[in-house]
Amino acid sequence: MTPTPSSIYIWHLVFVVAVILLLLYLDRMSTSPILAIANRWVRWFSCSFGISYLAFIFEWSARPFWVLVLSAFLSWFLLETIYNWIAISALSRSPVPLFPKFEINRSGDEWPAQRRFIGLREWLRREGFERLAAIRAEIIDTVVLRLSVYQNSDGTIRMQVMFLPHRSGRMSVCFIIFSQARDGSRLVTDNYFLPYGGFYPENWSVERKPLIISPERLLDRHRARMARFGLPFDALDDDPLTELNDQQRILERINVDLGFLFPRHLHEEHGKITQQGRYRFWKELWLLNYFGCPIVK
Repeated sequence: MTPTPSSIYIWHLVFVVAVILLLLYLDRMSTSPILAIANRWVRWFSCSFGISYLAFIFEWSARPFWVLVLSAFLSWFLLETIYNWIAISALSRSPVPLFPKFEINRSGDEWPAQRRFIGLREWLRREGFERLAAIRAEIIDTVVLRLSVYQNSDGTIRMQVMFLPHRSGRMSVCFIIFSQARDGSRLVTDNYFLPYGGFYPENWSVERKPLIISPERLLDRHRARMARFGLPFDALDDDPLTELNDQQRILERINVDLGFLFPRHLHEEHGKITQQGRYRFWKELWLLNYFGCPIVK
């Protein structure tokens, strides 16, 4: 039996919807930033071509197919931009702290009991890193940020291993590596893949590489930057918790001074993030989501 044109179109519609739902599921379940970026691009193109194809074959529009594809492509960008702006505005007025206060983790859940994380801990030991502290910050009632702080044998490199809860229920991990030069400058290398959007102190040299998943490659990159920096590095002897909370206060103050954040007494009226800050946050969110490129200036 030869399928009729209408039945073929129905199967085309079912296929397009199935692809879109599959991509949405993969994007939700993925903890890899590289896979997440690929999923977003494939989803964007699939939806643009799929919707345009349906509009073309069902003659919903008399415009050429390429015009339909371009219109759908730009419409996706517009809708996602509106969604992200609403989310950023909600974040600005939410009780979620942008620079949370950390405390010692005494709950015993510092390190997830998964094979890949156990292998990471063994790699840190082989590299000569010693555990200094387990730290946590409660973002909201059900979301807790956990850090394990390690330092190399001569004290010139400190690494924060940050465990981030994922919306799928799994755990993501990223690394923040830093060293302190003798003149007070700070060298920071990380693969933090969430948007920050704000500013850093002038004496911080920050390089964010969210697409470098391997801690070995990230550590090698940091050591290469240390070699090129041209200044001697001092041993880090500050208490990890005190040092981290001091960093949070410094970053918050600088971002208020430079117009990314409102002062605390204006939060109730205006929210936490200024219009300039919301634009920077949206810009970095978009660049991270589709290119893996953060803003560091």
